[in-house]
Amino acid sequence: MTHGEATAEFESRLNDVAASTEGLLDRLLGSAPLPGETARPPRFLEAMRYASLGGGKRLRPFLLIETARLFGVENEGVLRAAAALEMIHCYSLVHDDLPALDNDDLRRGRPTTHKAFDEATAILVGDGLLTYAFDVTADPATHADPGIRVELVLSLARAAGLGGMIGGQVLDLEAERAPEAHKPEAVIKLQAMKTGALLHYAVKAGAILGKADAAAKAALSDYGHALGAAFQVADDILDVESDEAALGKRAGKDADRNKATLVAALGLEAARERRDKLSAAAIAALDSFPQGAKAIVLKEAARFVATRKS
Repeated sequence: MTHGEATAEFESRLNDVAASTEGLLDRLLGSAPLPGETARPPRFLEAMRYASLGGGKRLRPFLLIETARLFGVENEGVLRAAAALEMIHCYSLVHDDLPALDNDDLRRGRPTTHKAFDEATAILVGDGLLTYAFDVTADPATHADPGIRVELVLSLARAAGLGGMIGGQVLDLEAERAPEAHKPEAVIKLQAMKTGALLHYAVKAGAILGKADAAAKAALSDYGHALGAAFQVADDILDVESDEAALGKRAGKDADRNKATLVAALGLEAARERRDKLSAAAIAALDSFPQGAKAIVLKEAARFVATRKS
C-alpha cells in the first residue's frame, strides 16, 4: 500500500468511526430511561447531547476500535467501549471550558456548554457524562466476560482520575500560577497525565478487548504513550500557529494564561522536533510485534496527530 493509499484508508476509517460513534452516542443519550433509572430530565438531556454530539474527530474511539481490529475483534461491544471513552473526553472538555478553569466561550466552532445553557448545568453535564461512561463500560452489553469489563473499568478509572487526566488538570492549574519558568520535565509529566492518559487508555482498551498477549500489549503501550505525547505537543504548536477559525476555539490563549506548554518550555522549533520524534517513535513501536504488519491505519494516526491543522 502506497503512502497516499494509507492516508486515504486512515481518513476513511476515521470518518467511519466518527459516524458510528455519533450514532451510538445519539442512541445512548435518548429520552427513554434505562432499567433502574426513574426519568431523564429533558433540558438536561438536551445539554448532554449538545456537549457530546455534532463535533470532534472522535480520535479516541478510533484508536480503541482500530486497536481491537488488529486482533480481529469488531462488534457492538467495542463500539460501546469507544463511546464510553468519548463521553469521558466530552465531559473533560465541558469542565475545562468553565470559568473556574479555562473560561472559554467557544468549542468546536460554537458556544461552550456553559454559554449555551448555564454554568450549573454544564457542571452537571460533565458529572452525568462521567458517570454514564462507567455505566456503559460495566454493562454486559459491552462484553460478556465480567473480567474484561472489570479490567476496562479499572483502566479507565486510572486514566481519567487522580493519577491521570484529573491529576494532570490540577498540575496545569498550579503551573498557571507558578512564578518561575516552566521546566520541560514538569510539562512532559503534566501532559502525559492530562492528555496522554486517555489516548493511551484508548489503545490499551483495544488490546484488552482483543485479548492481546503481553508482547503486543507492551508494544501498543509504547505506541499509545508516544502518540499521546505527540498529540499534546502538536496542540501546543497549533495554539501558536493557527487561528480561531481553524481551531474552532480561541487561539493564543496558552501564552496569555501562562500555560505550561512545551512551546513555552523548549521554544517553537524544539517543540516541533519533539513532536516529529514522538510521532516516529509511535510508528516504530508498531513494528515490534506480529500484528504490527497490519497496523497501517494506526501508523497513519501517528502521522496525523503530528500534521493536523486543528
